[in-house]
Amino acid sequence: MRKKFFIIFLLSFLSLLVSSCLMSRLEKKLKPADQDWLSEVRYIITPEERKIFLELPESEREKFKEDFWTRRDPDPDTEKNEYKDEYYQRLNRANQMFLGEGRPGWLTDRGRIYILFGPPTERHTYPMEAAGYCREVWYYGSFPVIFIDEHCSGNFILSAINLEHLQDLNLAQGYFQNTITQERSVFDYDLKLARSQRTGNSLKARLAFSMKYEQIWFETRDDASLETQLFLTVEIKNRAGETVWSGQKTANLTFTDEEELKKMRGLKFAMDIEINLPDEKYPLPPPGKYLMYSTLKQRTEGKELKKVTEIKL
Repeated sequence: MRKKFFIIFLLSFLSLLVSSCLMSRLEKKLKPADQDWLSEVRYIITPEERKIFLELPESEREKFKEDFWTRRDPDPDTEKNEYKDEYYQRLNRANQMFLGEGRPGWLTDRGRIYILFGPPTERHTYPMEAAGYCREVWYYGSFPVIFIDEHCSGNFILSAINLEHLQDLNLAQGYFQNTITQERSVFDYDLKLARSQRTGNSLKARLAFSMKYEQIWFETRDDASLETQLFLTVEIKNRAGETVWSGQKTANLTFTDEEELKKMRGLKFAMDIEINLPDEKYPLPPPGKYLMYSTLKQRTEGKELKKVTEIKL
């Protein structure tokens, strides 16, 4: 039993490690403007959103940025997005207030807290104490947030205080910690090359698609059943931009009622797409790296998401 648990733990750890390395590589490939934006929103972007942004084709990223702020707009009926404006005001203010730490003020510990929780109710600074360090204490209501400068050099580090108490006490501006109030998760899916095998003059590959049921929007019919359709389109291109394979698949999802759908929470819908080359349309591509472009559409809500991933055939 212990050996089985260890193997499961090890596989999970390796999966997370590979995923982290992949995200890191994708981030390095971003153009400077996109890298800057991703850095600016580091305090509020969710891991799910970050993954989607990194997997998007470059042409889709500006639309993602617009949707990112729209999801956080407290009053979408007005032209002004108070959340976005407040966030950047805090970021700029942090740059002005917290200088001298060898990095922009908004990237310091004090800057991070200022951006997430806003201006403190009270702010007290203490010069060198008997212990030999300098201290700064911010109060949000009666709750203290303490920053320590061990060498009194101007480099303040957040003390080891559990910040989740700030949420518990509801003393900060909560909507900066709870940025998305949607009932459903952010629209996302995974499409990976699960298998690729060459035998003689043929190539057989399998693409594995998966998506959380919570992210799928269903339409309720008159008999209380739920249904929807997913339309997946895939195109694989070489470095010259030439298509070496394309295909599509439709999935029809139906549940008898909402109770049956609730049983699927935490699970994923999955399907495979088989690739057999050469075929009537495409010759056998040479071994190497390719770009896989995919588009997923949901019939019920009309949402569409595009991704691009590097694969090896």
